[in-house]
Amino acid sequence: MSNVVDTLSNLLHQTAFFNLTWGNYLMILVAFVFLYLAIKHGFEPLLLVPIAFGMLLVNIYPEIMAQPYTDAAGIEHAGGLLHYFYILDEWSILPSLIFMGVGAMTDFKPLIANPKSFLLGAAAQLGIYMAYFMAILLGFNGKAAAAISIIGGADGPTSIFLAGKLGQTALMGPIAVAAYSYMSLVPIIQPPIMKLLTTEEERKIKMEQLRPVSKLETILFPIIITVVVCLILPSTAPLVGMLMLGNLFRECGVVKQLTETASNALMYIVVILLGTSVGASTSAEAFLKLDTLKIVALGLIAFAVGTAGGVLLGKLMCKLSGGKINPLIGSAGVSAVPMAARVSQKVGAEADPTNFLLMHAMGPNVAGVIGTAVAAGTFMAIFGV
Repeated sequence: MSNVVDTLSNLLHQTAFFNLTWGNYLMILVAFVFLYLAIKHGFEPLLLVPIAFGMLLVNIYPEIMAQPYTDAAGIEHAGGLLHYFYILDEWSILPSLIFMGVGAMTDFKPLIANPKSFLLGAAAQLGIYMAYFMAILLGFNGKAAAAISIIGGADGPTSIFLAGKLGQTALMGPIAVAAYSYMSLVPIIQPPIMKLLTTEEERKIKMEQLRPVSKLETILFPIIITVVVCLILPSTAPLVGMLMLGNLFRECGVVKQLTETASNALMYIVVILLGTSVGASTSAEAFLKLDTLKIVALGLIAFAVGTAGGVLLGKLMCKLSGGKINPLIGSAGVSAVPMAARVSQKVGAEADPTNFLLMHAMGPNVAGVIGTAVAAGTFMAIFGV
C-alpha cells in the first residue's frame, strides 16, 4: 500500500502545479489574452498565435527552453525543443528568411513609381533614433539601447536580428515580443495619431494614379538597391539582400517555383519556428523585470513617434505639392508591411469611402522596411559589428 501511495505522490509532484510561480500564472494569462486577440479579433493571428502558444508552453514547462548540458558523469543531455528553434533566431537565420519571404510577397512598384516615398519611409524612422537616446537616459548601455530602439520600426525580424548581432540575447525576448505586439496592434495604435495630426480635408485628399512601371524597372530595382545599400552598409546584407532576393524571384518571371516557395511554404514554416521560439523566450523569470517594462514603454513611444514623423512629413509634402499628397500615407512609413498601408487606406476611407490610398501607402511602407534595415545597419556600423 505504501508503494502505491508513494507512486501517486510522485506523480502528483511531477505535475506543473507544484512548480509554477505567480509569475508563471501571470504570463499564462498574458498568453490567453494574446490568443483571444488573435483568434477573436484577428489581430495578426499568424504572429500572435505561435507567440502566445510558445509563451504558454515555456511557463508551464520551462525545460522546453533548457540548454544542453553535460552532467557529472560526463553524459551529454540534449536541450529543450524550442531552445534549438531559438538558436536560429540568435544566429539571424530566421529573420533573414522572413525578409526573403516578405520580398517575394511584396509589390515594389508603388515605391518605384513614386521615389518620394523614400522620404516618408525615412521620416518614420524618427522614433527609432529618439528611442535610442531615451533608452540611454533610462540606463541602458549603447548596444542595448540600439537593440531596443528598432522596435520603433514595428519590425520584429529586424529587432531580433539586431539584438542578436549586438549580443543582447538577454533582452531579445522582451524586444521581440514588444515589436511583434506593436506590429499586431498597428490598427489600434496608429489611427488616433493619424487623426490627431491631420484635418478632415487632408484625409479626404485623393491622389493621382501612379504611373505604370516597366518590367525592366522592377527587375533592376532590387539589384540596384542591394548594390547601393550593401556597399554603403555591408552589415545590412543579410536583411536587405534577402529582401531584394525574394523580390527578384517575384519580378524576374523565370523562377515561379522559388517565388511560390519563398512566399508560401518556407515563409509559413519560418513564422511557426520564429513565433514559437520568440514566445518561449518569455518565461516569467526572464520577462517579469523592470527592464521589460522600460522596453515595452520605449517601444510604444518609438512606434508612436515614428508614425507621427511620417504623417508630419506627409503634411509638409502635401503643402509643397499644392494638396496632391494625402498625409495619411506617411504613417505607412513604419516597417509593418502591409498592415500599416492597410491602416492608411482604412483611415482615408473613413473620411471619404471613395478614397483609395492603399497602393500609394505601399510605397512608404516598402521604404520603411528598407529604412529600418538601414537603421539596424547603421547601429551595427557604429558599434563595429
